[in-house]
Amino acid sequence: MAYLDYTHNPGLVVASLLVALIAGFTGLSLTKGLSERGLLQRKLSIAMASIALGGGIWSMHFVAMLGMQMPTLFYYDAAVTLASALVAILVVGIALLILHFRPRTPQMLVLAGTIVGLGVLAMHYIGMAGLELCRALYTPSGVALAVVSSVAFNIAAFACAYGQRSHRNILLGTVCFGVAVFAVHFIALWGTSFVAVEASTEVGPLIGNEVLAIGVVLTSFALCGALLLTGVTFLTPSPAAKAHPSERDKAQEPSGDKPTAESAKADAQPSPAPDTDTQPVTTTQIPYEQEGRSFFFDASAVAAIRAEGHYTHIYTKTGKFFCAWSITEAEKRLSPGVFTKTHRSYLINPAHVASFERLKDNGVCHFDLAALPKVPVSRARLKQVRAVLGV
Repeated sequence: MAYLDYTHNPGLVVASLLVALIAGFTGLSLTKGLSERGLLQRKLSIAMASIALGGGIWSMHFVAMLGMQMPTLFYYDAAVTLASALVAILVVGIALLILHFRPRTPQMLVLAGTIVGLGVLAMHYIGMAGLELCRALYTPSGVALAVVSSVAFNIAAFACAYGQRSHRNILLGTVCFGVAVFAVHFIALWGTSFVAVEASTEVGPLIGNEVLAIGVVLTSFALCGALLLTGVTFLTPSPAAKAHPSERDKAQEPSGDKPTAESAKADAQPSPAPDTDTQPVTTTQIPYEQEGRSFFFDASAVAAIRAEGHYTHIYTKTGKFFCAWSITEAEKRLSPGVFTKTHRSYLINPAHVASFERLKDNGVCHFDLAALPKVPVSRARLKQVRAVLGV
């Protein structure tokens, strides 16, 4: 059995890397700030990000395949080629749903990266199975290396992009994702040999490089358009950051029965959130976002603050609200003595604790809040929390 020699067109190799980077930036940017959006918007953004990332994986693969030159004609089965694209979009969608609808723990990041890593390889090998008049042969060592590298690279990409949802981390995650998809393709090819075959086993109609090139160009064009749209949003500062600090007004949280959203807005004057790029200053007001506007609660009315990625949620008797502060910034900005840290992800106001439960080597603070009935107390902070609560 004679193996076919093949070479790569350097220009298309570079183009494949650019496609992967464009897809990575577009997909990761589309999912930024989803925690402050409604359920329907979150689902729609995840769907678009899945198409961008999954479509980018597929486009990168076939741009690189267009650049592969062999001494024989070969075609692609259209049905199998389409299936490879759908697989890529599906696995990315599953990973993003995990990251945005489950607690974003290190274990979830590893799980999402593993799913996408295996999905990239599934797309690659399904796409290779669509070759006609030419068959790909694999070695166990080549497949094993491709699996390990794909999973490791994609875990690193998601850890970078989702460790903290900052612009810097998204750009770093973009580079990691683009390089991961690009490297995995060529690592998998390194362990692959090709032989010419006469029989055709097509499931659907055959397509040649010319038709495939048109499909890849259209897909890449769509990705570039999405890149421009997300790039404008990515670079545009939020209205709160552009507002002048002198416009800030304070407002107290309404007391008594649970107010509606309209009454909360009537009792609180809109004001821009604090500029997180400047040195934090001590304050007794906590900003929250609602329907595109920024309001304030008095710190004494807030029962707890919980980290949510690079942002936080604040909990009061009236419900849960999104806050643009990180948990670290909340610690720095709030007046000393009002809040106590019980866990790396939680700050509590001891005045709102209804009861305390001591467990083996940690504890739980219970609240009379529908949105947050209890808060964990880590072993390292158990002694401090008990002292504050006087138990």
